[in-house]
Amino acid sequence: MKMKSKTPRESAVTMTEIVLPQHTNALGTIFGGTVMSWIDIAGAICAGKHARGTVVTASIDALHFVAPIKLGHFVELKASVNSTGRTSMEVGVRVDAENPKTGERYHSVSAYLTFVALDEKGRTIPVPPIEAGTPAEKRRNQAAKLRRESRIQLATEIKKEELKKNS
Repeated sequence: MKMKSKTPRESAVTMTEIVLPQHTNALGTIFGGTVMSWIDIAGAICAGKHARGTVVTASIDALHFVAPIKLGHFVELKASVNSTGRTSMEVGVRVDAENPKTGERYHSVSAYLTFVALDEKGRTIPVPPIEAGTPAEKRRNQAAKLRRESRIQLATEIKKEELKKNS
């Protein structure tokens, strides 16, 4: 039986945090690991909504820190499913920061994560296909497919090199 497709909007997540003193380093900017944790949480919620079940993080394909996030700033994380495989989903997460005193907003981090859906015994299960409708969704879907092809190609090349070393 074919699963009904879903749009990215059906599982999109927006999460807001505030940078507190315990989140910052000696420079008064947020620890990268704190942002990574928030990204993983937003991504997992998004993937879980899409799969309507349990998901686990399989990989973080790319994580780009664009601008520092400072103590006291508001942090908005937006997550959406960019593409799906049979049991996996690529979720893109964009992180914007806002200076609460001036209202200035700026892009600070982008990340792409792969999540896998699991049943109660930890076995992979199928996920609904994604139906990209808007031009932005179609662009993100196409870019996700290119990232997947790149990951597969890299894994193949690494495996070949390992076989050469071991023979």
